[in-house]
This record gives sequence, C-alpha cells and structure tokens, in this order.
Amino acid sequence: MSELTDLFEREVDAIAHERGSSGVEIVTHAARARGRTTELRVTIDKDGGVDLATCERIAARINSALDTVEAPYSLEVESAGLERPLVRPHDYERFAGKRARVVTSLKIAGNKTHRGTLAGLRGETVILATDGGELPIPLATIKSANLEYDPRADLQRDKRERKAHGRSGI
Repeated sequence: MSELTDLFEREVDAIAHERGSSGVEIVTHAARARGRTTELRVTIDKDGGVDLATCERIAARINSALDTVEAPYSLEVESAGLERPLVRPHDYERFAGKRARVVTSLKIAGNKTHRGTLAGLRGETVILATDGGELPIPLATIKSANLEYDPRADLQRDKRERKAHGRSGI
C-alpha cells in the first residue's frame, strides 16, 4: 500500500501545483485501506464548477500514474459540489459573501454549529456575519465548515434575470 499511496500523493500534489491543470483545485484527497484494496478519493473544484469530463480527465491522469503498481485500488474523483467544504484559511476569504455552516469543537456564543455569511478572515479568526452580528471563530476551533446552498437565492436571481430579460425586449 505504501508505494501506491506515495505515487497517489505525488500525482495529486503535481495536479495541485500545475498551472496547466485548467484551473482545477484539489479540495481534499485521501487514501485508506479497505479490506484488501486501497480506496483513493479526490475532491476537486474550479471556477464555474466541475463537469464530468474534468473528473474523468483527472481520474485518467491519476490512473495512468498508478499503472506501474500491482496493488488493487479504487479511485473516486468527485466535484466539491454546491456545499463545498472549506478546508484552507484562503477558502474563508475566497468565498466571502457566501452563506456557510461552521461546526466548532468548542462552544462559541453558546453553540457548536454556526450559520451565516462569510465575512473573511482577521488573522487566525474567521468572521461570520450572523443575525446577531459578527461572530469571530478561531480557525483552531473549526471542526468542519462548508458553503450552504440556498435554492431560494437561485430562484430569486433567475426571476430577476427573467424580469430584466423581458424588459429589454429580447
């Protein structure tokens, strides 16, 4: 398993640092033993979203790099999706203005689960705009965080676009 995971880690690292990877970002990756095989998982993202062809291209590249290894494995390459995980400090800046759900290991303001709009980072602290005001959350206390998809916001945006489109006479 060691040779397999080493090659996997190197290839994922190469994809993450390669400029020619069509703007693909490696959000998360993991390798773990599953019985007699190794389960390899990669979650990717890119501006404008990830399509099936991008997942297939990344999977083919990783499979090609692992061709020399005889150990059995399964590979899953998936999109980060609408409720993308926030895993790096940079993510909290990049997605400022978006709704998020943050789960902390300690209670902050009486809760471990917090929802609001990301307002960026201040040093090592995530700022979450909530109905009760700004909530500072130390990065070290974050157990998990992800964007929250709001279908109502999409419907409202579509309605505004249709309305604007109708007025333009097109």
